[in-house]
Amino acid sequence: MIQTKKNRGTLFTTLMLVVCVVLFSSFKTNPKPPVSEPIKLGFIPLTDCSPIVMAKELGLFKKYGVEVVVTKETSWANVRDKILTGELDGAHCLYTMPFSVYTGVGGKAGSEMKIAMMLNVNGQAITLSNDFCGKVGFKQMNKVTPIVAAKLKAEKEVTFAMTFPGGTHDLWLRNWMSLAGLNQKAVKIITIPPPQMVANMKVGNMDGYCVGEPWGGVAVKQGIGFTQIASQDIWKDHPEKALVVNKEFSEKRREDLKKVMKAILEACIWLDNPANRKKAAAIIGKAPYVNAPADVIEGRLMGDYNLGCNQGTEVYDKDYMLFYKGGTVNYPRKSYAIWAMAQFVRFGYLKEEPNYKVIADKLIMQDLYEEVAKSMKIKIPTDDMKPFSLTMDKTVFNPSNPSAYLKVVKH
Repeated sequence: MIQTKKNRGTLFTTLMLVVCVVLFSSFKTNPKPPVSEPIKLGFIPLTDCSPIVMAKELGLFKKYGVEVVVTKETSWANVRDKILTGELDGAHCLYTMPFSVYTGVGGKAGSEMKIAMMLNVNGQAITLSNDFCGKVGFKQMNKVTPIVAAKLKAEKEVTFAMTFPGGTHDLWLRNWMSLAGLNQKAVKIITIPPPQMVANMKVGNMDGYCVGEPWGGVAVKQGIGFTQIASQDIWKDHPEKALVVNKEFSEKRREDLKKVMKAILEACIWLDNPANRKKAAAIIGKAPYVNAPADVIEGRLMGDYNLGCNQGTEVYDKDYMLFYKGGTVNYPRKSYAIWAMAQFVRFGYLKEEPNYKVIADKLIMQDLYEEVAKSMKIKIPTDDMKPFSLTMDKTVFNPSNPSAYLKVVKH
């Protein structure tokens, strides 16, 4: 067949029209996928925000294909509100906060905040002002109540601070009082954001406080207080902070949440290598993060505690702040949630026992964690829901029967 110039032109035009139609149809039926919104994670200036901060600094979020913005928050109440409204997709958070909020202790009852994974164990402390120096020493629990009684008689009021009602620091403080035989109703307990603890003690607003590092170590460095006990002395390897997320985010962006968890888990593994802790201390000590002396952060990250008040140094070998420990740290246990809610009843926050199991099942994303851990070949612990006791308080807690525990534990 002989093609003329006219025929070739017509054929070219027809082909171009066909190509345009195909491309247009393809554009309409296969639009370019939208770019995912950045994920917003909050943190409070505490040493145990390290997994989130270091996941960002080490480029691990990018490695797993998510864009994450980390923001410094002012208080735990601020973190709570932003997670609930969705202003934050998630945050470094007190592991007990979701249960405190849901039961109405520390927020509007029924409000759901989800626990995706745990971030660390240990690393909090009870700090006393210098008024107690020389009168009660490190772990001298039997001397606390007589000294407080004498101070109450002389000054009429003794004040202790924690960081959030029903939060971990609140529970360690109240357990400390119980172990010391101190009636919590005899003293005043106030709520102060973690980074404001040292300044408030400096001006005499409290006699002691419970908070996470580095604010116990900073009080020692500034000479305004001393460490009476570390939280790991009360309960070795106790659960502390968690990755807590917005409910809608956990449902609508589940795959992105899994990527976030993988990055944080890798950061936890990196942090548990002692060789990396000096570098971590230098980074998180900077102003955008914790804004505290790197030497104080590093010392207590390494388990080297200058106690203050001429008490010398306490060295923690295997029970300082840990972030991974072969995966045993990161598994979100329902038994620990039930223990926390039992404390709310024990210390008078709740008049009646809540439906422990239903709440734990609702707020802990255990299946999601197991999926992520298996994909990373991280061992999943098998101790959940088994009875346990604290290091100092030997009362056995059976998560399947909290009522029995409440009948015998000291208040």
